[in-house]
Order: sequence, then C-alpha cells, then structure tokens
Amino acid sequence: MGILSAIMGIFGFGVGTSIGLVIGYYLFIYFQPTDVKDPVIQPLGEQDSKTFQGLLSLIPLWVKMPDYDRVDWLNRFIEIMWPYLDKAICKTAQTIAKPIIEEQIPKYKIDSVEFEALTLGSLPPTFQGMKVYVTDEKELIMEPALRWAGNPNIMVAVKAFGLRATVQVVDLQVFALPRVTLKPLVPQFPCFAKILVSLMEKPHVDFGLKVLGADAMSIPGLYGFVQEMIKDQVAKMYLWPKALEVQIMDPTKAARRPVGILNVKVVRALKLKKKDFLGGADPYVKLKLTEDVLPGKKTTVKHKSLSPEWNEEFNMVIKDPQTQALEIMVYDWEQVGKHDKMGLNTVPLKDLTPDESKVLTLDLLKNMNEDDAQNDKFRGQIVLEMTYKPFKEDEMPDNVEDSNDVQKAPEGTPAGGGLLVIIVHEAEDVEGKYHTNPYARLLFRGEERKTKYVKKNRDPRWDEEFQFPLDEPPTNDKLHVEVVSVSSRMGLLHPKEVLGYVDIKLADVVSNRRINEKYHLIDSKNGKIQIELQWRTS
Repeated sequence: MGILSAIMGIFGFGVGTSIGLVIGYYLFIYFQPTDVKDPVIQPLGEQDSKTFQGLLSLIPLWVKMPDYDRVDWLNRFIEIMWPYLDKAICKTAQTIAKPIIEEQIPKYKIDSVEFEALTLGSLPPTFQGMKVYVTDEKELIMEPALRWAGNPNIMVAVKAFGLRATVQVVDLQVFALPRVTLKPLVPQFPCFAKILVSLMEKPHVDFGLKVLGADAMSIPGLYGFVQEMIKDQVAKMYLWPKALEVQIMDPTKAARRPVGILNVKVVRALKLKKKDFLGGADPYVKLKLTEDVLPGKKTTVKHKSLSPEWNEEFNMVIKDPQTQALEIMVYDWEQVGKHDKMGLNTVPLKDLTPDESKVLTLDLLKNMNEDDAQNDKFRGQIVLEMTYKPFKEDEMPDNVEDSNDVQKAPEGTPAGGGLLVIIVHEAEDVEGKYHTNPYARLLFRGEERKTKYVKKNRDPRWDEEFQFPLDEPPTNDKLHVEVVSVSSRMGLLHPKEVLGYVDIKLADVVSNRRINEKYHLIDSKNGKIQIELQWRTS
C-alpha cells in the first residue's frame, strides 16, 4: 500500500502541475489587463516637445552640436581592439593597484585584498562625438563624449579577522565628458610630454554591487547615497580646472633645460677671398647652435675689407654640450640679391673645457664633407674666443620652462624698463599676385627687423625671436608688422610685394606680460599672422 500511495502521489503531482499550467496560460490570454494599450506609432515630426526632450539624451552629440565631429572610425577601432585592450588594461590596473593596496590595508587591519576576477566584459565603450580645440599654444585639446554600458566582472576577495568576503561589481555604466590635453608638444616621439585629463561636468556612474552574493544596491537609500558620493569624490579630484596628470616623457628630455651659457667673441677674419668684381667684400659672421630653434646671432657688416675686425661678443644658451656644436658661417653682404657664402666651419662643444677661455683660429671650408676636394682650397680664416660656462647646481632651474611662463629681463635692465620680446611664429593664407616667398618685417620705434624668407609657401613658419631693451614700458607704442614677398630670382618688374600688415598696440602686453594671438592681416583676403609678445621685467 505504501508503494501504491507513493506512485499515485507522484502521478497526481504531475497531472496537477500540467492542468495548472494550461489553466494559467488560458487565463493570461483571455483575461489581459484593461490598462494595456497598443503602442501609438507616429512620425518623428509629429511628436510634441516633451517627447523630444526625452529623446534628446539618446541623440549623439555630433548630431546636436556641429562643433563635435563624428568618430565612427574610432569606435570601430576600439571594437576590434577591445579583447586585447581589455586584457592590457586589466593587467595594468592590477599592477598599479597592488602596491597601493599593500600600503593601505595595514591601516584598516585587513589581512589581504585580492582580485578573484577582473575583466571589463565584451562590450567596449563608444564615443558619441569629439570636439577638438585649436589654440595658439603648443598643445592639443580634445573633448570626447564617452558612453560605456559594459558587462564587466570585477570580483575582489577581502580577508580580515579570520573571515572572508567577496565583493563583485557588475553592470557598469559610465557617461562622461572628459577634456584631454596633450602638452607641451615636442619634436620627440610620441610628440607630447604629458597628458592632462579633466571632467567638464559630473560623470554619470551606475553599477551593481554584490556582497557575499547578495545585491547590496537593493538596500533602501544605499544606491542614491553611493551614486552621489562617487560623483562628488570624482568631481572633487578631476572636475575642471583640476586635472589628472600623466607624465609620458621625462621633462628634461621633452624640453631640455638650459645647462649653461656659451660666450662667443668674434675677433677677426684673415685673408678672405675676394667676392666682388672690384676686388672687395662686405663680410659678416652668423653664429648658430645645432639643435636650436632660435635664430642665429649676426655680427655687423664690415664694408670693403678682406681682413675685418669685429671684437663682438654673443651669449648663447646651451642645452646639451655633448651633442651640440657651434656653426660659424661667413657671408658677403649684398645690397641686392642673395648674400654669398664665403666659408664655414663648426666647433663641437664637447671639445671645450668648462670655465676655460679658448682662442680658436679656424680655416673656412666650402662644406663639412671631409671627402670634398673643394675644402682643400684656402678660403681664409676666422678667429674666435669661446668660453663655456655651465650653471652651478643652485642656478639650475627646478622645472622645465613652460611656454606660458615669462622669463625675467637680464641683469642691468633699468628699474622702470624691461625687455620687449617679439616672437613671429607663422602666417596663414598669405598669397601674392606675382610670387609668394614671404618674410615678416617689423618696425618698432624706428628700428627694423626681418625674419628669413620662405620660398613658395603660403603658410610660412618662422619661429624667430627679436628683442628690444627699453628704458620704459611701451604703453603708448604700436608695433607694425607686415608680410612681404620678395622675388627669389632677380625680379626687376616685381622684386617686392606687400601681402598684408597689422598694427598692434603694446599696452596689453605690458599689463598681461604675455600675449600669443593670431591677427588678421589688413589688405589681405584671408591672411593671418601669429605673433607672441612678452614684456620681461627684472
């Protein structure tokens, strides 16, 4: 009887379950709630403003804002690379977190904290658009709109007081608008020294948190508290203008610090070869350091002399005495046309003994090719006196010079005066009617300065610096800058052509100490010129 009762019980449970499922199905079909309505489908143009506001957050930024660019190529790249990025990022995160955890856990009497699982999941982040800022500084600024609804699995095991607990983070959502700045831009790969990351607004962060297998976020009030706490803490650290700074390159390599001063005295030249038909020459000397972007130093022109004496001194900033060299070039000045090169030579700075004056008599060569037979021909000599003075430890700058910093004027500057520094960076869209070989011409208080000219270029870059020592601030002065095109050949009909000009009031640079702007050129269709002005005082 006992066996028979068990069999009948099992049979009755099976029949009852089947009948219950059938009845439940028909009740669900024939007794639907009356408040369930069919969805209304309407064209987007017929929707009201409230519906549009609800949809607005789902529309990509590049649709709503024209200054955001569409970056589907970047999303596609991340999608393909995500399995590899996932492993690389997690490995890097564990490497960074391990020493931090080991340093912090003794304060809270925790035995250990270990990652049992760490993966960012199969869903990569996407960028809804990206804005790129164009500035006149040596930097690149980007604002990507980041959205990530991921499925990560982050499980951390915590041991303390003989107990073990696991904490799991799942269903992570992050919506953020960061600002990424690469600065300063340098000519060494990867071409920027550090990354600065700021948040332009509080990020949206949503996630699930399981403790011992239970959903901790379901506790009343805890979800909202954790959300706001994360937003406030992240904003406190990284909300603009605060930033997370990541150093990419050694600052001393990215923008090498000055390590000393080279004093060069151009004494004289001997037995220069005649260049003019009448048997004379008008020589001058140009000095330039290799690996230096600043313009070279020039002596005065000595007219009608083949053995001129200058006795002129120049100071040049040294950044690497082991690799840099001083280039010496002697030219014959010409009133019209290109100046003739009379000869050249170089002096490696590593051959100089620090703090020891050295007099050198150098033969002038055709070029620096040792195998060139033309260098055997005597072209004259140049006499120099050189002294390399390295900085002492207490004189070395602690930090790399920032492009936004303004140096002090040299010693001996009058108390009420200073040094006006004009840096002509570049021009854009300068176009001549007959030719475009532009250079910049500066006029200030009756003095004229010129940059070198660039052949056949509508977007020339000069990066040349000019200095004017002044006894008083140029509060009421103007700087006249014009872009001039000169014929690269003997153009008799059109030897020179003005491509545009600008007059700059200098009162602002006295009050701000530094201005770096692009100015629209007058009498030019689209031309612009970028000029940096500095007012340095002692």
